[in-house]
Amino acid sequence: MRRQPHENVATVLVDPCALTDLELELMSHDLRLWPVRTAPLCEDGPRRAYQIRRDLLMKHRGDWECAAEWVPVWVSFGPTWQYGDEPLPWAAHERLWQILDRHRRHVRFHRRLGGVRRMPLPGETV
Repeated sequence: MRRQPHENVATVLVDPCALTDLELELMSHDLRLWPVRTAPLCEDGPRRAYQIRRDLLMKHRGDWECAAEWVPVWVSFGPTWQYGDEPLPWAAHERLWQILDRHRRHVRFHRRLGGVRRMPLPGETV
C-alpha cells in the first residue's frame, strides 16, 4: 500500500498582530504560512483551527495561556527545499526554527513536523 501524497508542516500558534510580518519573512525563505481556518484542505477550517489551538493550549497546562486567541497556522516548505521523494534537508528545518525563534514573543510551537495532505497553490489542482 502506498502512502498518500503529503507535505511536512510545522503547526504554530501566531499572535494576530505578528501574522503578516511572520508570513512575509517566511515567504522570503520559500516557506509558506497557511492559516488552518482557511487552508484549502480543511472542509471545516474554523472547527479544525479551534481544535488545534485547544489541544496545544491544554498540553501546556496554562504555560501558553497568552496564546488563547492566537491563530493556528501550518508552515510548509516550498519547492526550493524539496528534492522529489527525498526527505527534507536539515537546512530546511534549521531555517524554519531560526525564523520562528526570532519571532518567539509572538509564536508558540514544538520543534517537530507533522504531515497534512498536499495544499494546492492558487491556480493549481491536486
